[in-house]
Amino acid sequence: MRPRLALIAAAVCTLVLSLLTAAPAHADTGFRIQDGRLVDANGNDFILRGVNHAHTWYPQETGAIADIKALGANSVRVVLSSGQRWTRNDAADVSAVIAECRENRLICVLEVHDTTGYGEQAGAATLDQAVDYWIGVQDALAGQEPYVILNIGNEPFGNTGYAAWTDATAEAITRLRGAGFDHTIMVDAPNWGQDWTFTMRDNAAEVFAADPDRNTLFSIHMYGVFDTAAEIESYLGHFTDAGLPIAVGEFGHDHSDGNPDEDAILATAEELGIGYLGWSWSGNGGGVEYLDMVNGFDPNSLTPWGERLFNGENGIAATAEEASVFDGDPGPGPGPDPDPEAGCTAEYRVAGQWSGGFQGEVRVTAGDTAIRGWEVTWTFADGQTVTNAWNAAVTRSGADVTAVNQSYNGTLSAGGTTTFGFQGTHNGRNTVPEVDCAVRS
Repeated sequence: MRPRLALIAAAVCTLVLSLLTAAPAHADTGFRIQDGRLVDANGNDFILRGVNHAHTWYPQETGAIADIKALGANSVRVVLSSGQRWTRNDAADVSAVIAECRENRLICVLEVHDTTGYGEQAGAATLDQAVDYWIGVQDALAGQEPYVILNIGNEPFGNTGYAAWTDATAEAITRLRGAGFDHTIMVDAPNWGQDWTFTMRDNAAEVFAADPDRNTLFSIHMYGVFDTAAEIESYLGHFTDAGLPIAVGEFGHDHSDGNPDEDAILATAEELGIGYLGWSWSGNGGGVEYLDMVNGFDPNSLTPWGERLFNGENGIAATAEEASVFDGDPGPGPGPDPDPEAGCTAEYRVAGQWSGGFQGEVRVTAGDTAIRGWEVTWTFADGQTVTNAWNAAVTRSGADVTAVNQSYNGTLSAGGTTTFGFQGTHNGRNTVPEVDCAVRS
């Protein structure tokens, strides 16, 4: 190489490095990318070790997140819908999911699934439509940057039109930043997430530089394309060698398009210190039921895939470390009120009932002292479940249900009231439970 060309090449390298390491345009408020690695709000490395949960298709399985935590995960990727292909998950539902993750000390990766295979899958949403969705539920995400990673859209291009991935992804990130999102943004690869064309790999630096916050995490999905250790090591190593952040957002032990090398995926992720999220907890259909980790959402009935991922070599139980942001974290709602004279009461009623389902309503009333937050708890006696709720963040652990106020209805004057509601399922009996109300400051 002639000296002049060498000088030009050096200048180009310097420019690229400056783009990758430039200070973010906004102050760090939660997760961020630092030196090519994901770090939490305390500045500590965080390596995703978790699973995917198909919440949008199974909203009644509200205990799944607690069950995933109980098996050792430190994170969960939650499937949501923007409404193009499935029922839209509204802001109240997103708030409830985040509250449940925080209650169980799990980092929550939220993803829009409707973008899957755009250009090849009929009815799939664009990344631009996914951004519209995130802006529409932004109130649920505000202030959650230390606990939530925002995955713009699942597998946003199929094997047709994938060359548009670079510009579409950069534009989506720019729109989210312009709308005020400071979260770490995760972006999936094209080619149904597997990037066999290397479109994401070869354009990742450009996309990263397009983020004014320099806070983008790349996600590869590893199925049949990644059936040898050499392919897995080469792909992931390309990112780490370039100082670019990468995680395995989905993978399995088998697939209709080939047999991925799950042992190599787990070993390489552990060696390189990068995150992984296995697909998926339970409820798979369409011929890939073998990807269920537990049978019928039962955490006591692990499948061979679940046993391998949770309890095998380089698996979740052996390698997961809880995010340091949960040290001293009071949870999704405000803490207990130190004022012993403050109080509240709650009244539960069945507002409507039909075969297999019902609507419940709870009225919360402050006592003789104004309150700034409340928590209502009860235990179902007949196997009822809560499928969705409004005006409260509702979580369930077995038969025990906890409802915490939203930001807009926690403050009540002395004697003031508010109500929240929910839909649920029952198996014929629907006994009204006794409810308790506690004040939170």
